[in-house]
Formats: sequence, C-alpha cells, structure tokens
Amino acid sequence: MKRFFKTAAVGETPAGFSVLLDGKPIRTPAKAPLVVRSKKLAEAIAAEWQAQGDTIKPSGLPLTRLAGTAIDLVAQRRKQIVAEIAKYATTDLVCYRAEEPSELAGRQQRAWQPHLDWASARFAPLAITAGVTPIAQTADALAAYRRAVAAYDDMTLAALHLATATLGSLVLALALIEGRIAADEAFAAAELDQSFQIERWGEDAEATARRAAVRDDVTLAARFAALHRAV
Repeated sequence: MKRFFKTAAVGETPAGFSVLLDGKPIRTPAKAPLVVRSKKLAEAIAAEWQAQGDTIKPSGLPLTRLAGTAIDLVAQRRKQIVAEIAKYATTDLVCYRAEEPSELAGRQQRAWQPHLDWASARFAPLAITAGVTPIAQTADALAAYRRAVAAYDDMTLAALHLATATLGSLVLALALIEGRIAADEAFAAAELDQSFQIERWGEDAEATARRAAVRDDVTLAARFAALHRAV
C-alpha cells in the first residue's frame, strides 16, 4: 500500500490515546478505534507509522499489530485466551530437565531455577522432572496461574500470549512481561537446549531464521508490555 499520509501524531481521547494520521485516528483491522491507555505506547505506535517510507510495510508496524490484536481478538475472547496461556503451566519448559549430558542439566538448573523459584514464590510452586515423562502439576497450582493470567488487562494479555507461545514457558513469559528479565535473557533461557546443540553440531539456515523470529517476537512482547506499563 502506498503511503497516504504525511504526519503521524498522538491524540488524546476520553478513553486514552489514539494515533492520528494527518489528523485522522487509525483503526484496527476490525474497524475499532485504536486507543491505548499509555501515551508512551501511543507515541511508539505513531513513530512506527512516521518511519514508513513511500510504501507501507506491515512488518514495520509490530506494535500497531499487537495493539490491534488486543482490541480485536483478546478483548472479544478473554476466557479462551486466558485458558490458552494458563495451559502452559501444565507442561512448562522450565519444569522439564535433561537427565544427560550433565553439562546441559547444569546449564538448565542455573538458567531456569531462579525464574521457577520466583514464580513459585509469587504464584504457586511447580514440580520439576527429569526427562520427557509428563509430570502432573497440582490443581491448586494450575488454578493460581490461571488467576494470575486472568488478572492482566487486554493489552498485557496480548503481549503475554505472544511471549508464552514463543518461549514455550509461562514462567519465563510472566518474568518477561513483569520486567523481571530482559528479552535477551528470556530468549537465551528458552533456546538453551537449541543453543547447546548448535555448539556441538552447528546451525543451518532454517534454524537461524527460526531463532531470529523467536528473538523478534520476544523483544516485541517485552517492549509492548513495558510501554503499556509506562502510563
């Protein structure tokens, strides 16, 4: 699509902050007003639009896309989204440790256990196991994580949903969204096993592209959540 505006700016409404293209507010794909509560988030979205060249590229509008997801999808399907996110606690990545080699098991312990300890103290304890044999988490623990997820607003849920699905871990995603860990640390923790294999056997182009996409999504989720918090 050719660029159809000259200036992107932020406007204030009774519901929050909108992004104006030549004075006209943008809307989501479902035609809802794109309004956020954080001025900093609105400013960052406006900056995405202002940075567009002669042709508008959707890939250059990640914050806009995630805000639209929150408004069009999360707000309409909260119960389903909460359930999808909370389900990761049943098979969380950080709860499944390698039996061998010992070097990998040690790396997992050092990288994952501090975050699991934090989540256990903040929300509820989760059991760990060695190998791939499924381990059942208690009903009380799973209920606690579901309540924690459900307490977030729609914008934060959109970021948490992206982070959880990308990282494969609700524990890491919660730590990321709450600002406990940075995107690079969350990425390194989630990709620990893959990185270990790459050290041994190298990395092909497909794996490189996949890891780059994971890093981008984790970075986006963290940035979106931080901007949304900065009210």
